Amino acid sequence: MNQGNANTFEQSRAGILSRLFPARIDNTYPGSKIALWILGLLIAVRTMQSVMILVNGYSIAQSADGIPLETYPAAAAQTIVALFTLSAVNRLVISLICVVVLVRYRRAVPLMFLLLLVTYAAGQLVGRIVPIVRVGQPPAAIMNLSLLGLTIIGLVLSLWKRRTVTES
Repeated sequence: MNQGNANTFEQSRAGILSRLFPARIDNTYPGSKIALWILGLLIAVRTMQSVMILVNGYSIAQSADGIPLETYPAAAAQTIVALFTLSAVNRLVISLICVVVLVRYRRAVPLMFLLLLVTYAAGQLVGRIVPIVRVGQPPAAIMNLSLLGLTIIGLVLSLWKRRTVTES
């Protein structure tokens, strides 16, 4: 690699890092507007999922996630639902932080996409180490993969610097 390409690579990497971790967080947003819509959609879906779990965690754990609660003693099933609900509260708090970023601190939008990716990856890692017993093919897996795809697309688009149109 010649010196010109090395400098371009370093500038590009520094640009991406400065967009992921901005020195100043304000409402200016250089990324794609589509990423804002994607973040809004992700927030809406994650908030809806969290509220549904808070309202009816037992049923959602069984139907959407395929957890066979009826096979556990009542106290164990209650503990599983409680942990499931606590996870929904954490998801809801992250969603509310994303709303604040979307409305007031848009420069942090790429960081929020990164946070969503990290929480997904961490959840997958924990799920591999401590697997949850499930029955059948729960529909939540398909939904979560769809949300993961949208999150990756949103991150890429949020890092993609918009071209400014200058008037002649």
